[in-house]
Amino acid sequence: MTTNASTSRPLYGCMGLGGTWGPEPYGAAEIGAAEAAVTAALEIGITTFDHADIYRHGKSEAVFGELLARDPGLRGRITLQTKCGIRLPDGERPGIYDLRGKTVLRRVEESLTRLRTDVIDVLLLHRPDPLADPDDIAEALTSLHAQGLVRRFGVSNMGAAQIAALQARLGLPLVANQLEMSLHKRDWVEAGILLNTPAAAANGFPFGTLEHCRDHGIQVQAWGALAQGRFTGRQETPHEQAAAELLAALAERKQVTPETVLLWWLQRHPARIAPVIGTSDPGRIRACRQAVGGPPELDHEEWYALWLAARGEPLP
Repeated sequence: MTTNASTSRPLYGCMGLGGTWGPEPYGAAEIGAAEAAVTAALEIGITTFDHADIYRHGKSEAVFGELLARDPGLRGRITLQTKCGIRLPDGERPGIYDLRGKTVLRRVEESLTRLRTDVIDVLLLHRPDPLADPDDIAEALTSLHAQGLVRRFGVSNMGAAQIAALQARLGLPLVANQLEMSLHKRDWVEAGILLNTPAAAANGFPFGTLEHCRDHGIQVQAWGALAQGRFTGRQETPHEQAAAELLAALAERKQVTPETVLLWWLQRHPARIAPVIGTSDPGRIRACRQAVGGPPELDHEEWYALWLAARGEPLP
């Protein structure tokens, strides 16, 4: 696989759009807030917009569909990505995962309606379903592709073995795997260095997943990339405070924002991680401008310094 800066280009995560997580309908205020966030993302060069059918109970997709209806030319300038596979709690029904083929087909039809589009560019399977039959899933995805409803497919929150099992049954390449990754959520990088140490038992990240993705041309996307503001706003531990201070100093020296350096830390990794920017604050979105389109300007020592500050203890 040939890798370059474009493979780590940030995406905009639309989970914050659409108002509340309750049953209340969205209105003009929610559409306006979505428009402001999407405009900010477009202004800094982001062209991929990440959704899921469950975000705000479908309202995130619906308000985005309103924007596409208002600006018919927008759809041709962007890549539209969404996910399916989670059923939210509903009354007495608990939340579960559901990747049955018939469910995937229905959920895609519903997303297309909310998004007011004829095709989804990338569909991700949101969470592994233990009861899912990989052959059934592959049949559903192949049908969606044959009908021209979905162009490409990927997964989310899956390890190498799960990806390989699905890929072995699917004649279409899986192009993305979205995982929680940040300077705060570091199990993905810690897994490699804790091998053959007692601490490895406490690390649940499926070792080899990043290597599998890189070797098979699967883009690694990082949700939660800004760490919910832990290093650019609130700090909850002394380690986070130390990392935040270092982050601010690096940003000042490099004449960029702390948000940019935080995203560079992910992009600097050889897996060419593509951060998902999930804030709905247009100012914070614009603060990520210099992480879009160019190489991460962190050297070897700077990358390690941030990692060590955040982990709060020496390497094994």
